[in-house]
Amino acid sequence: MLSWIEEKLAEHYRLIRMLKKTEKSEILHLRHISLEKDIVKRIQTGNAEVYDILRGISHPNIPKVYEVVTCGQDTIILEEFIHGVTVSQKLQDKLFSEKDTRSIVRSLCNAVSAIHALGVIHRDIKPEHVILGDDGIVTLIDYDTARLYKPYKTADTHITGTTGYAAPEQFGLTQSDERTDIFSLGILMNVMLTGTHPSRKLYSGKLSRTIEKCIQIDPNKRHSSVAALSKELK
Repeated sequence: MLSWIEEKLAEHYRLIRMLKKTEKSEILHLRHISLEKDIVKRIQTGNAEVYDILRGISHPNIPKVYEVVTCGQDTIILEEFIHGVTVSQKLQDKLFSEKDTRSIVRSLCNAVSAIHALGVIHRDIKPEHVILGDDGIVTLIDYDTARLYKPYKTADTHITGTTGYAAPEQFGLTQSDERTDIFSLGILMNVMLTGTHPSRKLYSGKLSRTIEKCIQIDPNKRHSSVAALSKELK
C-alpha cells in the first residue's frame, strides 16, 4: 500500500545521504532529480498523529510537512529539508553569547507555542534538533518523540526523551505537558552558554535565574507557558 509513494520517490528523487537510523525509524535526505529540491523522508513505526497535525500548519520555525502516508505500523513522512547547521554543530567551535541565546530561544518559543496550541508536546528539544538556517531562521525539527497532551492521562504511556534534556515527568512521574518543553529549553540554554549540563556547571550570567526557573524539578515552579518564558528573554 506504500508502493505508490515509493515508486514516485524512486522516479523523481535520488538519495543524498542517511541522516539518522534507529530501531524504529530511518531519516533520509533526498533531492529531486530535475528540480534539485531537497526533502526529508522519514520512515517510522508507530502512530503518526503528530505529523498528521503538523501537515495542516505553516510556521516559519517548524519544517513543512508535505505528506503523511500510513500503512499498518509503518508511516512515510515527507517534509521540508532545512539548509543550515545545528546548535550542536555550532557548539563544537564555540559557545553562544547571551544575545544569540536569547534570540535563538525566543524563536524556539515561537515554534513551541505554535505546537502547544495544537496540543502537541515536543519532548525532545536539544542542540541536535535546532537548526540555524542559512537564511537566518531558527527551526525546531524532529517530532518523532512528540505526543498529544491528553487531559485525562496521569502519566505518559511511553517513557522517552533524551537523558539530560528530558524533564522528570517524562520518566513516568506525571504526564508531560507544556512545562516539559520549558524544562528542555532551560537545559538547552545552559548548554549553549556553558557547553555542559547545569548539573555540572550552572550558568552564572544574567540568564541564570531564567534557566534555574525553567529546570525546576516541580513543573509548577517553572514558567507557566513558553509565552511567559519568551517575554522574560526580551
